[in-house]
Amino acid sequence: MQLNGFIYTLPREIRLLISTFIIVLSIGFYTGLLFVSETSTANPDSIEEQYIGNEDNEDAKVMKFKKSSKEMLTLVHNHILSMSIIFFLVGLLLSITQLNKKMKLFLIIEPFVSVLLTFGGIYLLWTGVSWMKYIVMLSGTIMTLTYTVAILIILKQSLLAKR
Repeated sequence: MQLNGFIYTLPREIRLLISTFIIVLSIGFYTGLLFVSETSTANPDSIEEQYIGNEDNEDAKVMKFKKSSKEMLTLVHNHILSMSIIFFLVGLLLSITQLNKKMKLFLIIEPFVSVLLTFGGIYLLWTGVSWMKYIVMLSGTIMTLTYTVAILIILKQSLLAKR
């Protein structure tokens, strides 16, 4: 079965279902990013402070304490599971779009690598590997960019009929 461009052969109702799903999923995804921006600014030290705490900083505006092992395991577990499902579904939908094979494969596989690097990195950061804050920031950014590119491709091809 030829998957490349298969999205164009789907009935209009299925393409609308795909578009609606991607829009609602993206509202949830980007709302999560808003939460991240509320709890830590987009800089490595703030990311570290979110998980390690800032009890030693007497000038801190908001006192933060180191997360417990239970909190960290819950955070890592929940995010890895939920984001794996999100990226699996987006990858399935992306697989039926018309796109260069190498680009498609990158957009399908990369988010899983970023999920492991981001949330594994957060856990390692919490254990004291402080340079992981840079990996967390970079992988989180790349994950968001690949998600955005993938959903834009899916939306464009599901909403527009092939000419």
